[in-house]
Amino acid sequence: MLQIEDVDLTPNPHALKFILNEPLLKYERRHFGNKNDAANDPLAKGIFEIHGVISVYYTEKFITVEKAKDANWGQIQKVLVKFLGSFEKNLIPAEKNLQPQNESESALLKQINEILDNRVRPALAGDGGGLEVLGIDGYKVTIRYQGACGGCPSSISGTLRAIEGLLRRDVNSAIEVIAA
Repeated sequence: MLQIEDVDLTPNPHALKFILNEPLLKYERRHFGNKNDAANDPLAKGIFEIHGVISVYYTEKFITVEKAKDANWGQIQKVLVKFLGSFEKNLIPAEKNLQPQNESESALLKQINEILDNRVRPALAGDGGGLEVLGIDGYKVTIRYQGACGGCPSSISGTLRAIEGLLRRDVNSAIEVIAA
């Protein structure tokens, strides 16, 4: 059974990062922005059943839960601990093996993802979040924040500009990064 080993605060005042006693995934990062998105994922769906939960993000070692502004963390945590303690990990849908890169992926997108994987995503994961590259059009890169980063005021401005600056310096000075 899954157990919470630790709880970390995140820069988002409405999100907490719950560190687990065992890994959930090897490759994927899963973000659910609402209950309907989680319909086919029993773990996320069960967490959304907890009153006050508005988003769920999970990856290898942690689950980040974002709550409604008026919800109480004490009540959410109590129910989450109980849910995870009775949840069967084998109900988590199988991962798509993301290790081999899609051969049709452009060289520019590969370079961008490599930098994000090595320098940005680990820092975001430390704060209970992540980001997904939704696409690239010329030098315009569209990203979506996940987990605690999704509703965090600093990711909308500061983090976005820092990512853009990093990619401009290390990849191409014409790159523009926008959040979806």
